[in-house]
Amino acid sequence: MLYKEDLLVNKGNFKGAFFIICFRISNAIQSKGKFFRYLGFPFRAFYKICFRWLLGTDIPDTTKIGKGCAVYHGHSLIIHDDCIIGDYFTVRHNTTIGQARKGGGAPIIGDYVEVGANAVIIGDIHIGSYSIIAAGAVVIKDVPEKVIVAGNPARVVKVLE
Repeated sequence: MLYKEDLLVNKGNFKGAFFIICFRISNAIQSKGKFFRYLGFPFRAFYKICFRWLLGTDIPDTTKIGKGCAVYHGHSLIIHDDCIIGDYFTVRHNTTIGQARKGGGAPIIGDYVEVGANAVIIGDIHIGSYSIIAAGAVVIKDVPEKVIVAGNPARVVKVLE
């Protein structure tokens, strides 16, 4: 089901579809237990070398990402492995989602959230479902549902219907 939804939202976006399918496979391997981690080591190594080191898409395969994830131009994309991301999440390049300080909490992102290029979302915060984080926004506080936030620091610029 995850794969089908991911392919549907990435239709016409080959790079994004290739990344998310590789992420899903590596994520499944690492979550199945020690035997599968040993068996799947070559693929997990491929994932880490190809995406995390060479292409700069630093999303650990332990990150929890819901179905229907779309990644556009994933270069310089960093998502902390403690983040929890809902269904139908869309993210663009040069984005950082993670902790504000070492040992601090990571963001929890709702369903149907879109994040523009060069956005920064850090800290133990919640991003409400159906929200849009504008390009270049720096989000350090909770974002309610169905809003557009922009700026540094990010603030609500529009409430969505």
